[in-house]
Amino acid sequence: MEEVFEVDKYFDTINYTKSTFAIGEYENCEFINCDFSTTSFGKSKFIECRFTNCNLSAASIASTAFRNIVFKDCKLLGLQFDTCNELLFEVSFQNCMVNLSNFYNRKLKNTQFINTSLLEVDFTKVNLSNAVFENCDLLGAIFENAILENTDFSTSYNYSIDPEKNKMKKAKFSIPAVIGLLNKYDIEIK
Repeated sequence: MEEVFEVDKYFDTINYTKSTFAIGEYENCEFINCDFSTTSFGKSKFIECRFTNCNLSAASIASTAFRNIVFKDCKLLGLQFDTCNELLFEVSFQNCMVNLSNFYNRKLKNTQFINTSLLEVDFTKVNLSNAVFENCDLLGAIFENAILENTDFSTSYNYSIDPEKNKMKKAKFSIPAVIGLLNKYDIEIK
């Protein structure tokens, strides 16, 4: 199948679980109400695209390029972002469910996570410098050997982060959620 090149197009209410997704390059495109669950993106490139109210759960994104991508009101369960093309990788999430996903060893500097559920997400070895986690649920999220310098967690909750296993200079937290920095000590705080 020949690869496509799409620019400035809208894709509205397409169920890619029932029709074939055309592998190729998508630039400045918008995907609205599309179902990509279990779809294989192959080596597709998405550049300056927006996904709104889409389901990408369990999609195969190995070698896929995401460059300056906005996900809004999307369901992205179990995505392996660690297998994406890392060249110019840049994403942001607003009102999304990104649970059970993996960002291992990604560069996510300045990334915005707004009102997003990040349950059991793997942020091992991720550079999250200057990232913002605004009103995010981080229950079970893994932060190990991550760079969290200037990262803003001040409105997020349910995180458990070991300051001894992460670089956290000038990271921002608020009370009472900051207690999540003490979880490893198994102490009781009243």
